[in-house]
Amino acid sequence: MRILLRSSLALACLALVFLAAAMPGLAAEPTESSASTPATLIIIEENDYFAGTDEHYTNGTKLMWISGDLKHYADDQRLPRFVLPYLGVLPFVNTPGQQYNVALSLGQNMYTPDHTQVSVPQPHDRPYAGWSYFSLALHAKTVRQLDTFETTVGMVGPSSYAAQTQNDFHTLIGDLPSLGWSHQIHDEVGAMLTWQRTLIAKRVDFGHDLAWDFLPHVRATAGNVETLAAAGFETRIGYELPRDFGTSLIQPGGGVSEPAAENDARTQPFFGMHLFAGAEGRAVARNIFLDGNTFQDSPRVTKYPLVGDLFAGAGMEMGRFTLVYTQVLRAEEFRGQKKPQMFGSISLAMTF
Repeated sequence: MRILLRSSLALACLALVFLAAAMPGLAAEPTESSASTPATLIIIEENDYFAGTDEHYTNGTKLMWISGDLKHYADDQRLPRFVLPYLGVLPFVNTPGQQYNVALSLGQNMYTPDHTQVSVPQPHDRPYAGWSYFSLALHAKTVRQLDTFETTVGMVGPSSYAAQTQNDFHTLIGDLPSLGWSHQIHDEVGAMLTWQRTLIAKRVDFGHDLAWDFLPHVRATAGNVETLAAAGFETRIGYELPRDFGTSLIQPGGGVSEPAAENDARTQPFFGMHLFAGAEGRAVARNIFLDGNTFQDSPRVTKYPLVGDLFAGAGMEMGRFTLVYTQVLRAEEFRGQKKPQMFGSISLAMTF
């Protein structure tokens, strides 16, 4: 109940801002240049409450809108016109044989130490930190390959309002507030550029609507919030397995859940279920939530340069809706962290 209340209220606030910006475009009449396939709306909630803890990466909330398939990046009349000059300079723009999707996202992440009922600084534990952001991404894809180019801007520190979000909701639901937010990482404008390539390297249809696939990916992110290189994979098996690019966690370059092809079953009434598992390794040059502020002294810990995730879960497709639960085991990220962290992720995607 605690997590549902916290998530619902946070998502409601984000949704109001997000839909207010998009509403003029959503009211536009379809034209010949509009997207030929449905758009996708994705809501993701991640929290370590699903593992019975309240520490480290303690909460993430993200709302994402992804356009339908476009032959030209500017074709969807619902897109804000101010984003078009930026999209026009990205790699792979209007390459023959590709389809395009444009994605807009809003999100907020929270990070806390082990002991949230201590008000004094804890120099050997993860610092308090908040991160609120907006992202604009271009997805360039074929039926087998997806390239994502994403720009993320936002605010780290008190102006992210992560402290207020957590403690106000704790007060509302009768939970104890976290006492150390006054010692969080300082205000800093954050920016990141991300490229991710995801492949449908193998898909085997067994008959009777059963299928298996293998989805490797690589990713690079550069910026003052995070700078890293990553590689990983996901493998899935199921009934009416979606023809998309896999599970979407809250991370730069995420949001790959839109259909890969026009014949994806989500555009038709159907029911499907699948299981999945995967892993990702990351070489991390910078992580502001561990390294502290870029240009001023702030709480910090010594991070590990190599970290990784193991994850597994299940998904259910119900017509135009896809519901996915993922359990993630994340290796220790800094010296002094006593054990790996586990958290859960719930994603609801709707094509419309």
